[in-house]
Amino acid sequence: MAKKNLLVAQSGGPTCVINSSLRGVIDASRMFDCIGTVYGAIHGIEGVLKEELLDLSSQAADEVALLRYTPVAGSIGTCRYKLKSHQKEDFDRVIDVLKAHNIGYFLYNGGNDSMDTANKIALLGQERGLDLIGVGVPKTIDNDVGDSEFKLIDHTPGYGSTAKYWMHTVQYANEENKGSCPADPVLVMQAMGRKIGFIPAAARLADPRREMPLLIYLAESPCSLEQLAEQVRTVVRQAGRCVVVISEGFNVGDVGAVKDSFGHTSFSASQMTVVQIVVNYLNKVGISAKGAARGNVPGTDQRHSMAYASIVDLDEAYRVGQKAVELAASEQSGFMSTILRERGFIYTVRYDKVPLPVVANSERTFPANWILPSGSDVSDEFVSYASPLVGEEMLTLPMIGSRQRMTRFEPIMADKKLPSYTPQAERT
Repeated sequence: MAKKNLLVAQSGGPTCVINSSLRGVIDASRMFDCIGTVYGAIHGIEGVLKEELLDLSSQAADEVALLRYTPVAGSIGTCRYKLKSHQKEDFDRVIDVLKAHNIGYFLYNGGNDSMDTANKIALLGQERGLDLIGVGVPKTIDNDVGDSEFKLIDHTPGYGSTAKYWMHTVQYANEENKGSCPADPVLVMQAMGRKIGFIPAAARLADPRREMPLLIYLAESPCSLEQLAEQVRTVVRQAGRCVVVISEGFNVGDVGAVKDSFGHTSFSASQMTVVQIVVNYLNKVGISAKGAARGNVPGTDQRHSMAYASIVDLDEAYRVGQKAVELAASEQSGFMSTILRERGFIYTVRYDKVPLPVVANSERTFPANWILPSGSDVSDEFVSYASPLVGEEMLTLPMIGSRQRMTRFEPIMADKKLPSYTPQAERT
């Protein structure tokens, strides 16, 4: 069998473990004789359109190994460029680039939209006579890929590390709140996650025995702002203080939401934060104590704080990358590699496949029975689900001169064989 080259691209928001999946792809590709050079598209599908392909097979082994400890997408980049059905020129260009570089395997790391794109490209390539295999690699900190029954995928790589971040962040915030509560009895913190509650729910991992004066509000929480304020006042009257973790998607009215090219709300770019609205409201109506409510809005550190990366998450991200290559090499096009939890007391998973169209058309919601009737907390069942994902140990990072050592690839680019091209959505 003649060798075909493999192209891997990344889309959407990065994670602590996205590079671990990339490392899994690079390492596994060496094990299959049918795979030639592995290329990485610089900034996802935009790099494909612009024919900016980094030769990953020629990179030093030490740099590839360091991908395990390198957060987010600086190694080959990601994008939020969506290939929409009417962008015929973009799709034609993708196929031309794949043909020009003898790409027989296309792997796309991302969420639901990326799985849809990977499937469309694979099908189009086959229609055009290109021997092309398309496989998806799952990724998102929101944990919203798949179904609510967890049959398509149990959890997405990236979520476990963000959950671990929130577990420790709430622990530290509680210590500060306990010490400074005479002046600042209420602390409100905003968590990522858009309209699904897996990230704010992870705050409960900091206090599984429910000893903290902690309230958690998901986007799905059936509470109004007025109810939230009354619950905060009740906790303050009982404990003298209160720590609140609230989803960026909690309904407080208009926050001037900004949409990205996928149609997803980008709350961090909005005109007003949920936390600021809640803090202002609490201080207006009163918190049943001297002092004031204060707010804290973590940003992209929720997904790039490598010191909090979950070792379990890193290992699983690596293996779904390997599994994707295995699927590609065995010519199983149109699938996403997936993680499925085995039944039993001991946490174990297996790596399998699910059809790309099924994943692309699915939408996971946070299980309603995991939200307590008060609307201000999550159940022990959620804790049992999420606890294994954060692991029990802290990651040891490679250091040089007090600074973390990260992957730095050499700019070994594939020779451009086609005329320059401007993606359709970038044209004025």
